[in-house]
Amino acid sequence: MAVSMRDVDPAFQGAGQKDGLEIWRIEKLQAVPVPRESHGKFFTGDSYIILKTSSLKNGSFRQDIHYWLGKDTSQDEAGTAAIKTVELDAALGGRGVQYREVQGNETEKFLSYFKPCIIPEEGGVASGFRHAEVNAREHVTRLFVCRGKHTVHVKEVPFARSSLNHEDIFILDTESKIFQFNGSNSSIQERAKALEVVQYLKDTNHEGKCDVAAVEDGKLMADADAGEFWGLFGGFAPLPRKTFAELNGIDTAVPPKLLCVNKGQTVSVDCEALTKALLDSTKCYLLDCGSEIYVWMGRETALEDRKRAGLAAEELLREGNRPNSHITRLMEGFETVIFRSQFSKWPKKAEAIVSDESRGKVAALLKRQGFNAKVTAKAAPVKEEPLPQIDCTGNLQVWRVNDSEKTFLSFSEQCKFYSGDCYIFQYSYPGDDGEECLIGTWFGKKSIQEERTAATSLANNMIESLKFQAALVRLYEGKEPIEFFPIFQNLVIFKGGASTGYKKFVSENGIQDDTYSENGIALFRVQGSGPDNMQAIQVDTAAPSLNSSYCYILHDGDTVFTWIGNLSSSVDQDLAERQLDVIKPNLQSRMLKEGSEYDQFWKLLGIKSEYSSQKIARDQESDAHLFCCTFSKGVLKVREIFNFTQDDMMTEDVFILDCHSCVFIWVGQQVDTKIRAQALSIGEKFLELDILMENLSRETPVYVINEGSEPQYFTRFFTWDSAKSAMRGNSFERRLSVLKDGVKPRRDKPKRRPTTSSHTGRSSVPDKSQRRSTSFSPDRVRVRGRSPAFNALAANFENSNARNLSTPPPVARKPFSKSSSPDPVKPPQRAASIAAMSASFERPRQALIPKSIKASPDVKKPQSEASKPKPEVNAKDSTPAAKDGQVVTPAIQEDVKEGQPEDEEGLPVYPYDRLRTSSTNPATDIDQARRETYLSSAEFREKFGMAKEAFAKLPKWKQNRLKIALQLF
Repeated sequence: MAVSMRDVDPAFQGAGQKDGLEIWRIEKLQAVPVPRESHGKFFTGDSYIILKTSSLKNGSFRQDIHYWLGKDTSQDEAGTAAIKTVELDAALGGRGVQYREVQGNETEKFLSYFKPCIIPEEGGVASGFRHAEVNAREHVTRLFVCRGKHTVHVKEVPFARSSLNHEDIFILDTESKIFQFNGSNSSIQERAKALEVVQYLKDTNHEGKCDVAAVEDGKLMADADAGEFWGLFGGFAPLPRKTFAELNGIDTAVPPKLLCVNKGQTVSVDCEALTKALLDSTKCYLLDCGSEIYVWMGRETALEDRKRAGLAAEELLREGNRPNSHITRLMEGFETVIFRSQFSKWPKKAEAIVSDESRGKVAALLKRQGFNAKVTAKAAPVKEEPLPQIDCTGNLQVWRVNDSEKTFLSFSEQCKFYSGDCYIFQYSYPGDDGEECLIGTWFGKKSIQEERTAATSLANNMIESLKFQAALVRLYEGKEPIEFFPIFQNLVIFKGGASTGYKKFVSENGIQDDTYSENGIALFRVQGSGPDNMQAIQVDTAAPSLNSSYCYILHDGDTVFTWIGNLSSSVDQDLAERQLDVIKPNLQSRMLKEGSEYDQFWKLLGIKSEYSSQKIARDQESDAHLFCCTFSKGVLKVREIFNFTQDDMMTEDVFILDCHSCVFIWVGQQVDTKIRAQALSIGEKFLELDILMENLSRETPVYVINEGSEPQYFTRFFTWDSAKSAMRGNSFERRLSVLKDGVKPRRDKPKRRPTTSSHTGRSSVPDKSQRRSTSFSPDRVRVRGRSPAFNALAANFENSNARNLSTPPPVARKPFSKSSSPDPVKPPQRAASIAAMSASFERPRQALIPKSIKASPDVKKPQSEASKPKPEVNAKDSTPAAKDGQVVTPAIQEDVKEGQPEDEEGLPVYPYDRLRTSSTNPATDIDQARRETYLSSAEFREKFGMAKEAFAKLPKWKQNRLKIALQLF
């Protein structure tokens, strides 16, 4: 049914087209816009309409419409506000959710728009705000009661002792001092939240210049502030347990009752259980839940029918004497989670396409009436997926779980996972406030439950040993977050398993073992974003496993094919070539473009059949939701925090941050140790309940973040101040200290000690010159990694028992480093020799900057010789004469001497003997710290024991990469 828009108020033209708040006040039964500087100021005699527009990650807008009724507003103004709200929603295409707000009993969502609180003033548009003007001329002592743990309801009460009680927080605002009286039965969180109101009053009424005092219930005249406080009330007197306890009573919840609205009259709908099928798109319904009444409006209903339904809900409250109950009105297709949860059966939420049509009709109608209305614009689309917020130059260690034990994996094995196994990894990396650490468990799709349980227990023990200063994450194969793959850089996931538990399980249950074999048939899908983030995942050896958007590697023993999908990119093809160097490093592959495959290729896959061409969908990050939770006896209760900030997270509580693609469990420092130990269970229970009804997978990544150790991939959801989370004391003590002292929070937590591992041979905190931004970019130079091609080539002459060669050795110190602390880890003899040589490579460069770097031939020298300091070069040969007492830097030798041999890069080439430090005829005019650069390719190959034929077969870019990378060891 077409929506009649003849009564749409022109004041709503262009509303809801950008982020933020828009407010209208009802004046003479018309909606009048409120200036932005007056937002948050409400008068008890008025009615208001508030529109909150939020841009979503999918590029659309979400609108929440509230109409606020002051306690002294007239019935006509209240009714006008309710009707105008329906008109505004119609002008927005029926997308908004409408809320009725009554002074003193506002919803937490509404109050979150005006943090820390709203304090309505006496008066209104009819009285000309005379009362407010009198108050503005002189300060009047006022007493307020504050209630609320997450959002604060503030109400002015009579300035008398009889107003006080033991249950609430009271704020006494005098001319020179603000007192906060904490009832003995109030919680720490309530007291901390009330301090935000104190700060608001200090800034608003005193221009930030007044004293602040906290008075504890029960502390008598012994405390100076308490004595002054009670003196203002005429002296201390005991408070009765319940005096002016005007608790904002929320009406008792009752079983939901469904009513159909027909021409303004309500008729009960008889049913055994509430289901979506009971709701007709051509009608309006009321769902009475006692403390909340929902008005559901079918998308085919007329505007007048929607108005009548809203008035029917108002009448229902008056008849039942329920002034504090809330009314929420919503359009079909835009139901809230709480509303949907009242029904036993509700289909998966789908996009409602009627709203765009309705919105267009509204714009066309307004245009006919003389207004240039435009269809509501969409928000600017956001990026599909954020970049990994983690530094990728850290220290990685990996263990495989075998039964109930963990087995450390060497570097050559730590990036090779099996789908039948469980793994534990520890990654230490430099953060903004010192070293950060991430400990995680990875469960393969076919891993057994016993080893999953063991992995979780072992990871928890590791967290405890680090005094909860590390983050914990639980991952399932196929559900890894964006931070996972860049840590490993190059990950290969094989079928089958190598753990003891998996092999035992396969044997005892008579299951065919499909563990990967180099000599068998295997198909790998190659994926990733670049050389620093690439994976090869073994899939079923069958044609349906192919996908036109990817590249694949298929091998049968020594027969290797590279299949290039028609929709794959050049980056995908480059990654496939690189993965060949890992999976089959010494074999030549036959490249096959999709559509030109050999019969042998299809024979290996069994039979030619259809396959997909769509990229494999990953869980996309959605708008984040923050919940405060309590967990007792396996029962999880949550409460959403709207428009959240860092200050909403109290150190005494556990919070859940849900962004759909992953879930974060934040644990405050003051949380009980028993609850802290159950943090991961809280996350799993949250996934099971699916609070937001968004079909969360039970395998969604779950992070456990401890206060004071928040990583950047968590803090990016906030405007974060790390000093706040590092303070000592409870929430009230912290905020009171900041409020009274007027200083920034003091960091009490010491920097975490850098750790080095003898297994990986990599320092977890690299030199500042080696650090890079925590946001990942494939265009940046990696300090840590070597290319897979180099790993495969170097494996021919590397010692398999040597340290992790992917990074500079831990003992490799720059000759002029400011730090004099020795490295506690002693590397193997060969590694130490190589480390010493690398240290010489890292001397500060002089004027000559070579285009590429070749490995030094000194790598085969014994440690004692390689680690000797370089003899000083004759000043006559290296440094021009000084003039006027100044040191002259040698000029760059751009022109090569006539007759001097050059390499392919235009640099002069010298014999090995002339480049040695002990040479009797040393080469001059070279960079002494980079002598290996001037070796010829022939001597380069000879000194490193590579066969001439093998080196010549390598592509040019691989030769250069090998030369550059060899300097790292």
